[in-house]
Amino acid sequence: MLVQELVLRQRAEILHALCSSGSAEHLEQVLDILLSRGELIIEDYQNIQVPGRALYTNARQLLDLVHTKGSDTCALFCAALTHVLPEGQRVGFSVPGRCSHVEEKEEEEEEHQRTSTQTLLAQRPSLVRELQGCIEDALRALVACGHFTSADCDDVRLPIHTPSQQARRLLDNVRSKGEPAAKVVLQYVQQKQESGSLLNQENWTPPKEVLKYQKKLSSSMSAQSCFLSSYGGTSHMSLDDIYTDGQLELAHNCKDVHGPLGLEDIVGTAGTVNAEADTVLVSGDAGGGKSTLLQRLHLLWARGTALQDFLLLFPFSCRRLNSERQELSVQELLFQHCCWPDREQEEIFQFILDHPHLILFTFDGLDELKQGFSDEHWLCCPTQRAPVHILLFSLIQGSLMKGVRKVVTSRPEAVGPALKKHLRKEVILQGFSPSGIDCFVHKHHRDPTVAAKVLESLQKNTALLGLCHSPVFCWIVSQCHKELLGCGEGGPQTITDVYLMILQHFFQHQSPLKSTTGSGWLQENLNTALHLGQLAFEGIGTSCYIFSGTDLEACGVTEKDICMGFLIQSKDMSSTHSKRFEFLHVITQCFFAALHIVLSNNTDRSTIPKLFEPPNRRATGLRSSTCFGACLPSTNQQEQAFKGEATSSETPNLQITATFVSGLLSQRHLSLWLHCCPSAVMEKRVRQVVRCLSKGMHKHFKSISPPVEGEKKSMHAMPGFVWLIKCIYEMQESTIAKDAMSKLEVDHLKLTYCNIGPVECTALAYVLQHLRNPIGLQLDNNSVGDVGVEQLLPCMHICNSLYLRNNNITDEGIRKLLAKVIQCDSFRKIALFNNKLTDACTQHFSHLLKTKQDFLALRLGNNNITEEGAKQLAEGLKHNHSLAYLGLWGNKIGDAGAVALASALESSTSLVWLSLVGNGVGSEGARALSNIIKNSTSLEELWLTKNCITRTGVECLIQALEHNTHVKSVWLINNDLSLEEVEELTQRESRLIF
Repeated sequence: MLVQELVLRQRAEILHALCSSGSAEHLEQVLDILLSRGELIIEDYQNIQVPGRALYTNARQLLDLVHTKGSDTCALFCAALTHVLPEGQRVGFSVPGRCSHVEEKEEEEEEHQRTSTQTLLAQRPSLVRELQGCIEDALRALVACGHFTSADCDDVRLPIHTPSQQARRLLDNVRSKGEPAAKVVLQYVQQKQESGSLLNQENWTPPKEVLKYQKKLSSSMSAQSCFLSSYGGTSHMSLDDIYTDGQLELAHNCKDVHGPLGLEDIVGTAGTVNAEADTVLVSGDAGGGKSTLLQRLHLLWARGTALQDFLLLFPFSCRRLNSERQELSVQELLFQHCCWPDREQEEIFQFILDHPHLILFTFDGLDELKQGFSDEHWLCCPTQRAPVHILLFSLIQGSLMKGVRKVVTSRPEAVGPALKKHLRKEVILQGFSPSGIDCFVHKHHRDPTVAAKVLESLQKNTALLGLCHSPVFCWIVSQCHKELLGCGEGGPQTITDVYLMILQHFFQHQSPLKSTTGSGWLQENLNTALHLGQLAFEGIGTSCYIFSGTDLEACGVTEKDICMGFLIQSKDMSSTHSKRFEFLHVITQCFFAALHIVLSNNTDRSTIPKLFEPPNRRATGLRSSTCFGACLPSTNQQEQAFKGEATSSETPNLQITATFVSGLLSQRHLSLWLHCCPSAVMEKRVRQVVRCLSKGMHKHFKSISPPVEGEKKSMHAMPGFVWLIKCIYEMQESTIAKDAMSKLEVDHLKLTYCNIGPVECTALAYVLQHLRNPIGLQLDNNSVGDVGVEQLLPCMHICNSLYLRNNNITDEGIRKLLAKVIQCDSFRKIALFNNKLTDACTQHFSHLLKTKQDFLALRLGNNNITEEGAKQLAEGLKHNHSLAYLGLWGNKIGDAGAVALASALESSTSLVWLSLVGNGVGSEGARALSNIIKNSTSLEELWLTKNCITRTGVECLIQALEHNTHVKSVWLINNDLSLEEVEELTQRESRLIF
């Protein structure tokens, strides 16, 4: 009865795990397994899978049925759950079954004689997997043998079904046709297994017209991709010469992934969270290298050195799709926007429809699309015409061209839950690592002496080093190395500083013989700055990033202005239009828009306040304000852009623009504008920005909820708070930072999932160092990394605790951090779960424990610490008399490590909580840990879940508990114990949690 009770007790958690994704796939996989094992009959299956009924209702029906069938069925159901659900989705419930228990039956019964229809049922899980990518071929085989009609085929290939659902529908229809049809399917699957995938079959080649089209497509793509196009368009840098890998990470932790991700892992199986979805999202900050990464993938595919599982690759730019006014079908979208076939267009498109698993689409810059993602309007028919954004959304969510793999890039703030539920997986591009910065600079400067000097300058200027984590800034710094090396000790500190440096570099590069001392370089090129600023400003206001000759003419942009290098000709593989232009990078466009706001005499006084408004108010405010309303030309396009909520691209780009406005109006730069704009006007604009920042921060502080009785007062900051912090940093006015922080009265500042990288860390440290009282700083699930850790050091004296879970931090980052915090009197707690720490960091923690006798909590879970690291920690623990919480779950310390820790802690009078979950600890380790229980006067909880402790080890723990009534619980879920042993031991000691 134990398993039945478990299923009943955990019913809510199981339902959530099966249904929360919105996909029926997990439920259907469990049903496949139960059918194949004979625990369900076809009638049971039909009663559960009622068409049109809610997913949760079907799942509840299954749970009711499983419970009534008894403990054996419940046990197999639990084993099926363990087999089907990804590890991260099993959180919240535990099942006693093993994965292997699910797959043994098929092998055991192979020797028994079965009919083909019985084999279809017994092998259903594996057959569903085999048939997913070749439904059309299987249907053709059935039609050729006379077992299926065209109506049967239409019933199977309904576009509302996923490939796995189509496979199940095919198997159900075949079963109803009888033994001959079942034999055909089994023979087809066997032949497919023997011959391998289509691309690996020696006797299969695509049709000639498809191969000719592939050659033309790859040739065109190679020509478009061979030079860096995202922000180096003026210098004709070869992508091969300059490309440097960024750091790729999976958004969802995957234990099967060891080492860094490569480019091909983007479309690989690693990290898949929804196998039925086709869309992979690559997310990252503006300037983080997403476009260049896709360009590199395109080039490698075109050369035949990567992604060779895909016969055809179609690249799209969402920036360019914005300008498409006509309604298109999928066929027109592919051929007009990518590459036009010379002949046989219908045959090539039919090949694409018939072989979706051989096709890859890439969409760069979803955040630059005028329309935010919506799954309210979608298409199923590939020949139906629709607006481009409807086609794109239908492709992403899989209602259109199901089976075709899609890779989409976007800034993370533009990706909401509506899109995420349609993702196969998400890959995060974190920018350059410290070694990546080194590599890029050396590639940019072939002269090793120059490269060494640039890197030396970066090491001296940690703020600038933090900016170079972003590839676009690394390029600017490398491009402007002469200005950088000539700026002495000061050097650029902010994003605005860096862009003013590139502005000066480009202007002086075009007129090197003119005298441009002081601010003269700006005066001489003021008209160009104003013309480009107006173009950028109007484009940001209407989510327009590609400009026609008419647009340029309306803003007074001349050929001379274009020659400065900030505008490049827009590339389009199939464009027959006249020349179109775009800024080097979207951040460059934001910078020029900010220049327009600061320098233009036509800027309305409401411009700056509207720019700093929250997005929900700005959406309507911009439409009517003179800021982005009357200042802009009144067009239907503009009106459409401002209807409803702000578009996905509008808000982040306006925030970047506001950040630049803050920086440009810094007191440090006001001398630049003396001859461009009256000083009284400038001072007024400065006061406007300061007032906006103060008002915005005050609004955040006002929203802080009062603390729950007995808990500390905390503030969960939103990304908008981080943006305001960055604006304050850009102004480089400590008085503004002090004023803002004087009003923040919290004990704990939570900034989780706020997309914080090294740049944000620099700004946070600049502002938070002015706090009046120590706080706990929580930065879990961001992109801090080693570079970001170094940027945080200036504010460590004001932190009493630091939480950096899941931040890609290595031993080197920890070395620098601990060297600082060991000097900070207030620092008491640190949490570093799920980073990249090894035994090399434990000597530093050992030193910390020896030195700080008031240190309270050390959490190092889910890293790569072994028994050697545990022994190092033990050396520090022997001399520490304050530590209350020690978390080492998810490491590899084993018995030897557990013994060393137990020896150091057995006489501890401070330890309250110890976790060694998932560490390979056996009974020897449990015996040693029982000494802590026996002798400790403070221990309350000991966590030993997911280890390999046997009854012998548990007996030692029970004996120790007899001597200690202070311990509340010892957790032992998922150890080497039988169900009978668990039941007996629970009766003997209620504090053991199984």
